[in-house]
Amino acid sequence: MAPRVLISDSLSDTAVNVFRDRGVEVDFQPKLGSDKEKLAALIGGYDGLAIRSATKVTSKLIGAAHGRLRVIGRAGIGVDNVDIAAATAQGIIVMNTPFGNSITTAEHAIAMILACARQIPAADQSTQAGKWEKNRFMGVEITGKVLGVIGCGNIGSIVAQRARGLEMRVIAYDPFLSEERAGELGVEKVELEALFRRADFITLHTPLTDKTRDIIDAAAIAKMKHGVRIVNCARGGLVVEEALRAALDSGKIAGAAIDVFAEEPATSNILFGAPNVICTPHLGASTSEAQENVAVQIAEQMADYLTTGAVRNALNMPSITADEAPRLTPFVKLAEQLGSFAGQLTESGASAVRLEYEGAVAEMNTRALTAAALAGFLQPQLQTVNMVSAPAYAKERGIRIEETRRGQHGAYETYIRLTVVCDRQE
Repeated sequence: MAPRVLISDSLSDTAVNVFRDRGVEVDFQPKLGSDKEKLAALIGGYDGLAIRSATKVTSKLIGAAHGRLRVIGRAGIGVDNVDIAAATAQGIIVMNTPFGNSITTAEHAIAMILACARQIPAADQSTQAGKWEKNRFMGVEITGKVLGVIGCGNIGSIVAQRARGLEMRVIAYDPFLSEERAGELGVEKVELEALFRRADFITLHTPLTDKTRDIIDAAAIAKMKHGVRIVNCARGGLVVEEALRAALDSGKIAGAAIDVFAEEPATSNILFGAPNVICTPHLGASTSEAQENVAVQIAEQMADYLTTGAVRNALNMPSITADEAPRLTPFVKLAEQLGSFAGQLTESGASAVRLEYEGAVAEMNTRALTAAALAGFLQPQLQTVNMVSAPAYAKERGIRIEETRRGQHGAYETYIRLTVVCDRQE
C-alpha cells in the first residue's frame, strides 16, 4: 500500500505533484491546520504530515496519530510549532528545509537596512498624505559604513556578501566562524563587545537559544555607538523590545527595522508607533520563489524517506541503521558527551574538530560517531542541532572535520580522542 501524506497548510501545486510522482498518496487540505479538532480526528490515517507555520503539532496531536505517523515535514526553517520532543518519543522524524529561503531572508534584511537608512516607509506615508517634508527625512549613506553581523551562518554570510557589494565594511560575531571562513567572506571576525562598539548598523542572523536570547538588551545598547541602527530578521526573542523602544525614544538608536517579534502574531507591541522604527509581519521568507523552494524540498525529502528510507535535514534522526544501532549506541552517547564537554569549554572560534578512533571502534560507522560528537560540540550555541544537521552547520561555519582511524595502538581495546582546534588554542 502506498504511503499517505496529509498537507494541512498551504503548499504549492508543484509540491503536491512531487508526492504523487514519487508514489505517495497525498491529501491536500490547506485550511485544516486551523481546525485542531478535525485535524486530530484525521491524523491517524496518515504516514506523513506536511505543514508550514499555521499547523500546531502538539503532543496531543501526535498522540492522536496512534503510532502510524512516521514523518513531519516543515516547509521552512522554524519548527517552533512542532513539539519535537513528543515526536521523538513516538519515533517520528521531524524534517525542515533550512536552506530553501536563505537568499530571500537575506535580501529582506538588506532591504530593511536601506529602508532604515533612508526612512523610506515614513517618507512614503508623509508624501502620500499630501505633505512635502523633504528636509524632515534626511538619511545616511551606507557606503563605507560598518555593518555588524551577529550570526554568520547560511543567511548571515549571504547578507555579508551582499553588504560588501554595497561597499559596506563588514564585521561579524559568530563563535563558530573560523578565521579562514571569515577571510573567504571578506569579513573581519570580532568579539561581540567590539561589534557593539564599532558598528553603524547591526543585523541579527542567529538562532534563538538560551545563549542568544536577549542578546540585544539595555546593557548591550549602552555599549553601542550613538545613532546606531538595528535590523532583526531572525527571531524576536533576540532583542529586548522594551530596551529597544527606550533607546529609540532617547535617540541612542537612530532607527530600527524589525521583522520578528517576541510574541507573534504581533497585533500590538511596544515598538509600534515609534517614528523611527520599521515593522514588517515576519516577511523574511515571503517571496514566491522561497515558498516554492521550501514546498518542493519538503515534498522531495518526505517522499524519499517514505519510499526509500533516505533521511535529509532531519532534526531528531541519527544516521544509524537498525543493524548498527546495538553496537553503536554506547559509543554515540560517549562521542556526544565528549563533544558537549569540549563545546562548553571552547570560548574562541573553532577552525577544526579532530576525531581519532583506535581499535574496535575504528571498524564501526565512525561517521555517525563524528556526527554525534559535532552535535554535542555545537549544541551549546545551536540547540536544535543533532547528528544529521551537525556536519552541515560545521561546514557552513568553516569548521574542518578531521577523522583518523587506525588499529589498536597501546593498552586500550577501543579509544576515542576529540581535539578542538581554535584560533587561540588547541
